[in-house]
Amino acid sequence: MSPDDQSSPHDKSSPHDHRATAAAILPLVGGAGNISSVAHCMTRLRLGLRDRSLVRDEDLRALPSVLGVVEDDTYQIVLGPGTVARVTPEFEALLADAPKRTADDLAAAGAAIRAARKARNATPFKLFLRRIANIFVPLIPALIGCGIIAGLNGLLINLHWLPAVTPALAAVASGFMALIAVFVGYNTAKEFGGTPVLGGAVASIIVFAGVQKVEVFGQALSPGQGGVLGALGAAVLAVYVEKWCRRRVPESLDVLVTPTLTVLVSGLVTVFGLMFVAGEVSRAIGDFADWLLAHAGAGAGFVLGGLFLPLVMLGLHQALIPIHTTLIEQQGSTVLLPILAMAGAGQVGAAMAVYVKLPRNGSLRRTIRSALPAGLLGVGEPLIYGVSLPLGRPFVTACVGGAFGGGFVGLFNMLGDKVGSTAIGPSGWALFPLLDGNRGLGETLAVYAGGLLVGYAAGFLATYFFGFSRAMIEEFDVTTPTDPAAPATPEPEAGPEPGPAPAKV
Repeated sequence: MSPDDQSSPHDKSSPHDHRATAAAILPLVGGAGNISSVAHCMTRLRLGLRDRSLVRDEDLRALPSVLGVVEDDTYQIVLGPGTVARVTPEFEALLADAPKRTADDLAAAGAAIRAARKARNATPFKLFLRRIANIFVPLIPALIGCGIIAGLNGLLINLHWLPAVTPALAAVASGFMALIAVFVGYNTAKEFGGTPVLGGAVASIIVFAGVQKVEVFGQALSPGQGGVLGALGAAVLAVYVEKWCRRRVPESLDVLVTPTLTVLVSGLVTVFGLMFVAGEVSRAIGDFADWLLAHAGAGAGFVLGGLFLPLVMLGLHQALIPIHTTLIEQQGSTVLLPILAMAGAGQVGAAMAVYVKLPRNGSLRRTIRSALPAGLLGVGEPLIYGVSLPLGRPFVTACVGGAFGGGFVGLFNMLGDKVGSTAIGPSGWALFPLLDGNRGLGETLAVYAGGLLVGYAAGFLATYFFGFSRAMIEEFDVTTPTDPAAPATPEPEAGPEPGPAPAKV
């Protein structure tokens, strides 16, 4: 294989390449008849499958454009940021054109498999977290875009450049955040089975300027009080009121009575209860985050940075999304994300150590070379599922690297150098445009960069010295037959065959 053949699949981005990627994936997931739903997030193509047994996992992982696969409530194919948003429409177009004569047969054959998997994974807590993620994840692109514009505007203001433009940029950056409660309410009602616009209508009460004329417990409400948590609660209440009305209101009056009662009842409860309660909870979250990093920053950062990769593996990191959003809405940035991002730095350092420790495993080293750029930009799935997790111990040492990086950033927060992110989603180097702090942009960037370097170094050293047993070296440091660049070595005369290398991602 020539060096050109080993280039990253993301170096080419023509529509033809995206169609080719979609066309290559489709037969490997069982064809059009095996697909029940298609969606995507920032990095993954998420497919609902009728029969999981029809998926050819190894062939799918071997595709150059595929960075990894993840199994959850959907089958998730990691394609990387940007690429997935372009491949998904092409994939949907192929589904629309493909015959689906076998769909019913496939659905019947896969029903038992789907039921068994859902029974194992659909715990109430995980289902709740998935719903929370489904509410907030669609908002991330707007958060990123507005966060970058806000950072650019702050830089222009500090440099005293373009004073006529900065007010307009401030409006562009702040408009979404001023109305984020409405979007949360809309998505919440949609996720919980209500009418989305009614959820948005009730949530809009929270940001309406006129609420300042209402007194609750002797205090006047303020626009935005309760924020996204209040919007979440208001929209859930609206859904339950709406469903109650649908069961009891005659069909002839439903179009008039149901939306009226839904907005009226849930709106009054929001004004006279939820806004105040959610406001107190939001304030407590912000105060606790500030207190934690001010008094135990290094220790808290060490724990958070070290535990984040396991939280991602278990899907529990989704519980942090509303907390991040609340902090951004309340304080302008979330101080937790730069610390949690250090987990990715530990993962990168661990992968570099694996690359050095296994010089003869060409297949695994090629996987690391292709996945490392994405890892540096904060997309950690390829390195997790293709390198550290299959090996076992390097996953633990990657967490150690994340802990030290998180402790470094947390230490500076404790010393008064606050480092936050104006949006959620990116990490690694991709987080630099979104950083915000209280000591100037230069110091903020330096602290975050220092944390990344500490995470890389700690992850590398922990993995190099403690990530491999002698038996693991003997098993994995072998010349793989799939590596065309591997130097020829004489075959041993006798002895057991070496164990297989981790699957290529």
